[in-house]
Amino acid sequence: MDNHWITTPVTADLLRGALDVERTEYGVLPHRLPAWARAQCADPQLAMAEAQPSGVRLVFRTRATAVELDTLPTKRVYVGAPPRPDGMYDLIVDGRPAGQGSVSGGNTVTIDMSIGTAERHSGPPGTLRFTGLPDTVKDVEIWLPHNETTELAALRTDAPIEAAADAGRRVWLHHGSSISHGSDAVGPTTTWPALAASLGGVELINLGLGGSALLDPFTARTIRDTPADLISVKIGINLVNTDLMRLRAFTPAVHGFLDTIREGHPTTPLLVVSPILCPIHEDTPGPSAPDFSNLRVGRLRFVALGDPAERAHGKLTLGVIRDELARIVEQRGAEDPNLHHLDGRALYGEADFAELPLPDELHPDAATHRRIGERFAELAFDAHGVFTDRSG
Repeated sequence: MDNHWITTPVTADLLRGALDVERTEYGVLPHRLPAWARAQCADPQLAMAEAQPSGVRLVFRTRATAVELDTLPTKRVYVGAPPRPDGMYDLIVDGRPAGQGSVSGGNTVTIDMSIGTAERHSGPPGTLRFTGLPDTVKDVEIWLPHNETTELAALRTDAPIEAAADAGRRVWLHHGSSISHGSDAVGPTTTWPALAASLGGVELINLGLGGSALLDPFTARTIRDTPADLISVKIGINLVNTDLMRLRAFTPAVHGFLDTIREGHPTTPLLVVSPILCPIHEDTPGPSAPDFSNLRVGRLRFVALGDPAERAHGKLTLGVIRDELARIVEQRGAEDPNLHHLDGRALYGEADFAELPLPDELHPDAATHRRIGERFAELAFDAHGVFTDRSG
């Protein structure tokens, strides 16, 4: 290593979007749920999702022209499916995109969805490099891969760095499913919440937890205890995917979730967002399951296994959830003027599905993430939106 490099420990004050930082044998691992919340759930799906740093970024101020970051990624391999691309790191300099990169190698988790197994294999760390940055004092952000667990070992620059000053932007905390997590977005700054946050001029904390937006009490308490100026919760699709509860349990669970949030944020603008259009579950309950028949041609699709007649027995569909969420928000809104509702089909509805269908029947692709992000920014952050800054 040339002696002009300066190594700076990766510490919590350089990270935004993470709610906890775990020391590991290799370095530090950002988490999006605190340790006490992780201890209350043994679900491996949640453990994987919350440790994938969607919305987490390194932020610092420097005049460095070159930056290196040693990382140990953990990548997923699905048996029978095409290899997934390496996770993408996005470089932002003074608020503008300035580069992208990835890190090869790392650990792998081989998942066989047909039998429900996962095998972990150790691999070597790698180094991310960005060079040719302007030789001026600037704010640098490195957004970590939204879908790849990333341990951080060493940050090197060719000039000193310091933690970036607080820009004074409002903090938006959003919770949702894999769609909010980022699903098939190209990179971490092009997930729909990241795009909406950029357009809205706010700081993002993304609690989109793939497969795990299940009205868990520890998630509600995490939101309650996290400082935020704006909060949104997108509820529905994972409850149908997992066939977790019936309508009788759903209604009080939503009330309890909102009650807990309000304990810490009694007057914060709080937006309840119902599911975007997903035709396989509009009127058909879950659970969802992968259809392996298309893996031979490199394509995975999901199917709904429920029976529409089961709605009469309280099984949840997206239509049932939308109606109930609208009713709950209207009921609570009589005493909570800062509680609002958004029908998810305003973000992605029938016309959008006709133009940009969900490739696997569940998750939006990159173009759809952009559309949803732009729609959310327009509906929530524009002059008449519920998140409009009216302080001036």
